[in-house]
Amino acid sequence: MNTSTSIGDIGAVPSQHPRRRMTARSALRKAGALWLLIAVLGQLLLAIYVAGFYGLSAAQGRLQDWAKVLPQGMVAGQPFLNTVLATHLLFVVVIIVGGALQLLPALRRARPGFHRWSGRLYLLAAAVLSLGGLIMVWTRGTVGDRSQHLAISLNALLILGFSAVAWQQARAQRLDAHRRWALRLFLAVSGVWFFRIGLMLWIVVNQGPAGFDPKSFTGPFLTFLSFAQYLLPLTVLELYFRTLERGSVSAQALMAGTLLVLSLATLGGIGAATALMWWPQL
Repeated sequence: MNTSTSIGDIGAVPSQHPRRRMTARSALRKAGALWLLIAVLGQLLLAIYVAGFYGLSAAQGRLQDWAKVLPQGMVAGQPFLNTVLATHLLFVVVIIVGGALQLLPALRRARPGFHRWSGRLYLLAAAVLSLGGLIMVWTRGTVGDRSQHLAISLNALLILGFSAVAWQQARAQRLDAHRRWALRLFLAVSGVWFFRIGLMLWIVVNQGPAGFDPKSFTGPFLTFLSFAQYLLPLTVLELYFRTLERGSVSAQALMAGTLLVLSLATLGGIGAATALMWWPQL
């Protein structure tokens, strides 16, 4: 079953203006595709930063440079946790590149075998990232308070759960359901990226830290953002699915406009994060 055709008609109320309905649905799909394109390109910038800063400094034997960005970077006497950290950073690059490849419909159609194997690697990377994040949060410790640690842990558990369901749906050949769960997984995995672009956009808009203490890295805004970094995108995705399937013409047009606004906000966050966080370290 083709999601772009038949799923959109499930539960749809017959319209007296089918051409307007088709136009609204088309606009909604295009707005979703635009946001996804911006997100993928923005995540590739993060991958370049991780490979350029962490990878290059490691290759040059300057692991102490990691502490400039990570308060709990390489720590003497902790070989296991240092390995977990290095593996975690490596798989950040793997999962960003792998996610971009998974989202290419043309590649999926032309090279289904490559899509399946890269998908397995993507699921493995998601599991490694989640488990690594849990280990580092609850053993080594990270910046922030307990609420942020709980938010990170919930994000990791959602990633593991979405990975399992996406794998199960693929094995059962329920491809439409698999693609939906894969999109949920993509957004959950992107939580760390959403946090960074959201924080930098917030700082730029407010012309400095607002709602949190930059020294302790705690405060109500950071607590909110720690959960919103994945719950908000997941909520928008579910609204997109429901509106595309059963929404009226006006609801689809409103959702398309909302996605365009979110695309602009995402683009602004990417620009802020690149200028303030990533580019200065390269």
